[in-house]
Amino acid sequence: MEVRNCRGCGRLFNYIGGGYSLCPACMEQLDKKFNEVKAYIRENPKATIPQISQDNDVSVMQIERWVREERLVFSDDSPIGLDCEGCGVTIKSGRFCPQCKDAMQKSFGSLYKDNTPKIDPRRTERDRARMRYLDGQKPMI
Repeated sequence: MEVRNCRGCGRLFNYIGGGYSLCPACMEQLDKKFNEVKAYIRENPKATIPQISQDNDVSVMQIERWVREERLVFSDDSPIGLDCEGCGVTIKSGRFCPQCKDAMQKSFGSLYKDNTPKIDPRRTERDRARMRYLDGQKPMI
């Protein structure tokens, strides 16, 4: 385990891993804020990110982070949209649009094809049960 200072309050805590460097108390507060923002968006589906930020005392950056993590998703008729990191198209959540996701999936899929060399079964059978010596020298008994 790693000991870190909390970005929120400055206290030391055991950092387990993940994206946030916050102590458990600050994480709990952040989760409460998230639930408040989520409820606010349900009640006000046409609200903009700055308006949500101001009414709920949460930074715009934090709201955008929740949207990028796909924790917050806006309806199709909502004026809120983020730019796809691949092509710049407006999306409602995540980092990439469906077209960019498909393209990445195809390109990554081609990387994981079975590129292992095929081994001739006769060769493995022939070389399996033999004793080998370095430099052609036989061991002394």
